[in-house]
Amino acid sequence: MDRELTFGEKAVGFNFNPAGDPQVHEIKREFAAIIDRLNILRENAGKGEAGRLLSVAITEAQGAQMWAVKGATWTD
Repeated sequence: MDRELTFGEKAVGFNFNPAGDPQVHEIKREFAAIIDRLNILRENAGKGEAGRLLSVAITEAQGAQMWAVKGATWTD
């Protein structure tokens, strides 16, 4: 990648996809976009309760992304 990763891309480990799975890439791209939006809202919210809640939402989105990748790559 020729540009710096966004906050969301860094948060989801966008460049980590050893198998080159297109589903993993798409899941990470979509969650990165959501996390970027939440991060902008958090920056504008400041350090009060809204900022804390948006931080929790970012953390939960990171977790959901990891579970989604695990589900998409699961083999029996």
